Amino acid sequence: MDDDLDGFYAPIPDAVDRVVEVAGMMDVFAAQRLWRVEAMRQEALEDAHRHGRALTDVIERGVRLELAAALRITERAAGEMIARAAAMVQRYPAVLDSLGRARMTERHAEILVDLVDEAESELRGALVPQAIQLAEQHPVGSFRRMLRRLIDSVRSVTLAERHEAALGRRRMAVEPDEDTMAWLHVYLPGVEAQAIFGRTTAMAKVIVASEGETRTLDQVRVDVLCDLLIEGDTASLPADARGIRASVVVTVPALALLTAGEKERHDAGLAPATVEGVGPVPLARARELCGGDGGWMRVLTHPDSGAVLSVGRELYRPPAALARLVKWRGDRCMAPGCGMPASRCEIDHTLAWEDGGTTGLDNLAPICRGHHRVKHHGGWRVRQVPDSGGEIEWTSPSGREYTVKPERRYPMFHPSSAADAPF
Repeated sequence: MDDDLDGFYAPIPDAVDRVVEVAGMMDVFAAQRLWRVEAMRQEALEDAHRHGRALTDVIERGVRLELAAALRITERAAGEMIARAAAMVQRYPAVLDSLGRARMTERHAEILVDLVDEAESELRGALVPQAIQLAEQHPVGSFRRMLRRLIDSVRSVTLAERHEAALGRRRMAVEPDEDTMAWLHVYLPGVEAQAIFGRTTAMAKVIVASEGETRTLDQVRVDVLCDLLIEGDTASLPADARGIRASVVVTVPALALLTAGEKERHDAGLAPATVEGVGPVPLARARELCGGDGGWMRVLTHPDSGAVLSVGRELYRPPAALARLVKWRGDRCMAPGCGMPASRCEIDHTLAWEDGGTTGLDNLAPICRGHHRVKHHGGWRVRQVPDSGGEIEWTSPSGREYTVKPERRYPMFHPSSAADAPF
């Protein structure tokens, strides 16, 4: 035996290693299945062409039927498999290669194809390499959000035109259901939808907390909506719930607000404005929101020395402005792969207050109630990565490390040529 190997023992795989290994094998086989499904389709088309049968749709329907029968699945599921196989082999071979090497999961690949297919064909070439990189690095939930944001940023030049066209399709419909119930469907701008949901939820929470109240939060939320729309006022609601107004966070490049008098085409070089829970909005709409009442939390992506970053050990509960900044930075629960919006999360001291933790931006993060309990009672170790702008490192009981990056970085005050702008 080589002297260099004396005393060397290969690491023994634990239970998690075995699961990961099998999952990787399944991804490799999934890629092989997609490749063979497309080969089956191509073979059927070539055979039909040799025999003079040009009814492509009929041939493909036959392929779908045979695949469904062979795999004992529905024709719909077989059709989806055929479409996805054609997409990966013909349009996105690099995605299929990554899946075949178990660098991304089958679910990552499905999301990538579905979302990139929504973009204009001339944009896909630039999107795919970046999308693959995201898929190979992030959990499914985070990947979906990041890819959606990437696509929106690439398409931001045409966002105003697309929003204007979509706005013309706004409508309302009633869908009767069983037991004299019905669904009320409203197709409206996402900003207004988020504000409506936020206000009714806040009012419902006040009512649910009232003594003797037996309705669920969902039930009260619907009752509040009916009161507001049918009666037109909140007189029937408890006093504590009447003064609640919608609160929506809009993040917009500060320089975009200075171009309010210019045409929208000048905004093409600026990052898109975003609304929490909605995503990108046209800059013209962002300017309108930022000039509105105090119900809109305005976060400018430009140095703002008024930001409250820490109160040290003076207060356990963060001031409202700091809490909003913590949730704005994270945007979602900062547990690995969790997609719970920050607005529905608790503000957690990464280093517990009783252990000397401070109430500051470098020790606070939004975490949903379920993952909050896991953090404190599940044997995990959690810390904020120093000088990372809010990255959270989770170490599992098995010793594996998972790093969660915030959706945004908190403002860093560095001199720049833009610093002389007249704010």
